[in-house]
Amino acid sequence: MSVHIGAAKGEIAKIVLLAGDPLRAKHISETMLTDAKLVNTVRNAFYFTGTYKGVQVTVGASGMGCASIGIYSYELYNEYDVECIIRIGTAGAYTEKLKVYDVLNVDKAYSESTYAQAAFNYSGDNFAHQGVAFDLINEAARNLGMPVIEANIHSSDVFYRAPDASPKVAIDNNCVAVEMEAFALFSNAKYLNKIAGTILTISDVIPTHEAISAEHRQSSLNKMMELALESVVLINNYLSKK
Repeated sequence: MSVHIGAAKGEIAKIVLLAGDPLRAKHISETMLTDAKLVNTVRNAFYFTGTYKGVQVTVGASGMGCASIGIYSYELYNEYDVECIIRIGTAGAYTEKLKVYDVLNVDKAYSESTYAQAAFNYSGDNFAHQGVAFDLINEAARNLGMPVIEANIHSSDVFYRAPDASPKVAIDNNCVAVEMEAFALFSNAKYLNKIAGTILTISDVIPTHEAISAEHRQSSLNKMMELALESVVLINNYLSKK
């Protein structure tokens, strides 16, 4: 048990999928895992541990923003000896070249956040994926015949901003989409020498206002969920050979 997670040691798998929404974690556990067991309900941040194709995996909630995923991912890595966390989430596209339901494999997350500086005295405005997750996500996508876009994204500290408050870090670095968590996850993984990846589904296209409904964000992201779980199998194979 950690400060914010009530699971006992041994109830969390070595590989964890983190969704922002606890109901998305619940949906995955109910529809895609075998023998899923609820192992955490603290703050209603549901965590379930089960198996996928014989591989143990935990799916849980990170909440929204760098501060929230920073807490959960740090405790998972540090208190539960988790080796790999893959964030599975939604993002808003900054460009009309991306369409709703496109799937991104995040290379680098850029941010104006001071999270990494405050936590670890890290400077700079970006962190890359950590370890083998990025490459194995791409391999899983190839195995599935699933188109996936490698991308640099913006991890924003705010959801709402004034119309004239353009996110300079995103513009300067050609970030194609925006979310709120990958930067903190990647910085935690770098500090703790762990594996981290992020898979995102485009839920809305900001220039055109096209969007997935709130209800569909919970349950209709099946391509991303399948890709994440197939990636878990490959990552488990990698870890078993270490």
